[in-house]
Amino acid sequence: MNTISTSVKDRLAIITLNRGKSNSINREMVTELSDMLHNIENDDNIGGVIITGRENFFSAGLDLIELYHYNEEEAKSFWHLFLNFTAKITAFKKPLVAAINGHSPAGGCVIALACDARVMVEGKYIIGLNEVPVGIIVPNSIFSLYSFWLGKANAYRNLLAGKLFSPEEALNVGLVDELVKPESILTAAERRVRKYMAFEANTWQQSKLNLRKELIATTSADQSADLEIMLTQWWSPSTRAILKSLIDNLQKPKS
Repeated sequence: MNTISTSVKDRLAIITLNRGKSNSINREMVTELSDMLHNIENDDNIGGVIITGRENFFSAGLDLIELYHYNEEEAKSFWHLFLNFTAKITAFKKPLVAAINGHSPAGGCVIALACDARVMVEGKYIIGLNEVPVGIIVPNSIFSLYSFWLGKANAYRNLLAGKLFSPEEALNVGLVDELVKPESILTAAERRVRKYMAFEANTWQQSKLNLRKELIATTSADQSADLEIMLTQWWSPSTRAILKSLIDNLQKPKS
């Protein structure tokens, strides 16, 4: 695995996103995460999972620099892959907790939203879905995931504004469940996931799937029509210009 690392302690798997400084999500990371979660789901020796990042980033979201240079076929294939991954992580039946150790906008926030609980560090970090300002049309499946936690009215307002929250704001709107000091992040996440793991496994897992039935149906539905609209916008001159400007800023040498 090149983009994630995994360790197991007392039936708990800890997946650490580990790709460069900001853990930006590319095709390889989505594939490795999907494969790892599939393996864990089918491993009776693992009862729960924590997903975390490193240093000051949980994940900065999709790797726009890589995505910008995809051709049409590569872009279509990546978006299919990402939306399928979103469906899979949403339907993951075992306890899954996000230990959000730093910035978590856009795609990073999507991974956290699919978890059963989110613990975030205090500090000057951001979390939320800012696709609209970046020129990316939000598919219904991502709105469903956001509104599952924030409620439809709040999710609607914040998505259309591209709102990024501070940890305190995220706690207030229900986007995260707990704020902790950076040194306590894994301890707090482990406490939560082990509470879930202490229940009879099949009862807990089937209850989770029941409670998420509508959400799983929405994220797993055929999204070809949504994707066509997204991709048309992705290649439009206006979105390309926004992406180019963002990428130029990202690649500027830091003074």
